[in-house]
Amino acid sequence: MRQRFRTKRRENLVGMRLAILVLLLLTVVVGVRGAELKRQQAANEARIEELTLSISSEEKRSDEIAQFTKKTQTRGYIEQVAREKLGLVYPGEIIFEKDN
Repeated sequence: MRQRFRTKRRENLVGMRLAILVLLLLTVVVGVRGAELKRQQAANEARIEELTLSISSEEKRSDEIAQFTKKTQTRGYIEQVAREKLGLVYPGEIIFEKDN
């Protein structure tokens, strides 16, 4: 009977040690994975901030392009470009050139 008691006790100790080992391994795995996820979260947050800045920059650029488009469609701008770059004048208009 004593031997039977010792055998069961040893089996219980072996089982407890295995259970503890499994729990330790699970703790290590969860800890490592948690650290990886924290690093990934930090990288994602940095990327979100970068993209937010990029969006605001592109929105500003889009506004500038819209303003330039409105400006280039005015009669005054068209006349200015026609005079300065193309050398065009209205019929009957007299051009005075300044000597340098």
